[in-house]
Amino acid sequence: MFDSMHVILAAGAAETIGLTLLVILLIAVLVFFLLFMKFFRLWLQAKLSRADVRFAELIGMWLRKVDIRTIVLSKITAIQAGLTLTTVDLESHYLAGGHVPNVVRALIAANRANIDLTLKTATAIDLAGRDILEAVQTSVNPKVIDCPDPKKGKDTVDAVAQDGIQLKAKARVTVRANIARLIGGAGEETVIARVGEGIVTTIGSAITYKSVLESPDSISKAVLAKGLDAGTAFEILSIDIADVDVGVNVGAELQTAQAQADLRRAQAEAEKRRAMAFAREQEMRALVVENEAKVPLAIAEAFKKGNLGIMDYYRLKNIGADTEMRESIAKPKKKE
Repeated sequence: MFDSMHVILAAGAAETIGLTLLVILLIAVLVFFLLFMKFFRLWLQAKLSRADVRFAELIGMWLRKVDIRTIVLSKITAIQAGLTLTTVDLESHYLAGGHVPNVVRALIAANRANIDLTLKTATAIDLAGRDILEAVQTSVNPKVIDCPDPKKGKDTVDAVAQDGIQLKAKARVTVRANIARLIGGAGEETVIARVGEGIVTTIGSAITYKSVLESPDSISKAVLAKGLDAGTAFEILSIDIADVDVGVNVGAELQTAQAQADLRRAQAEAEKRRAMAFAREQEMRALVVENEAKVPLAIAEAFKKGNLGIMDYYRLKNIGADTEMRESIAKPKKKE
């Protein structure tokens, strides 16, 4: 009896295990079918394009949360253009935060233009934050930069020649991207600043503004000879002076300002001397008044000591009255 029960239990357990395995197998088949349907189109597209993207790689990218469509289409584009890129290279650049389609298009453009650009260099430039596709396009088709940049709110580069005349210049700089210096190289703002500095220096070294107006190309030649593109991500091909206008006469304005300052200083000195003279005059008047106040005391002292008689005193008074009369006659009469 016990043996028959064990046989029944064993049979039941085997049946349960069999059902469980069957369910797991059905689920696995269903998952595989769903994944196959999900990635079949991309896999088939890559297969027909000879891009060699395995089905296991598609599942691995899906598990790593990689944009499978971007990777597959980028690889198809590269293979069709004759480039040899692996799925791992593209996936690793995507996971690093790079722009895979941009890099692939840049590599294709560089290959067509016979520009030496490797995948390592392209991905490094892209991860550095520069637009690698725009850099390659600029390397093939040079672009023109305005100096100064109108977006900065300034239209001209202002400089003063040695004769004091101000000149207002506009320049157009033709540059080509230097792929080898894109990593660590300075950008457009540095080029504009250097060119502006070169224009100011060249105009400032001119003896007269007329020589600059006669040959504006002398500015571009002098600036171009300075090697302003050193350390930048660009190669300067040409610097063209688009316009040169005459500004104000800075030398005359400075001389006028200096003359006005000298005039104010002279007026201040004259006012200072006048005030000192007036103070001295008042001091002398006070001294005279003080001495005049001592005259009666001196007369009284002379009377006391017997050095002055009464007749002498009257003669002194007459002389004073006669002096006052002469002074009153000499003064002009005021018109009523």
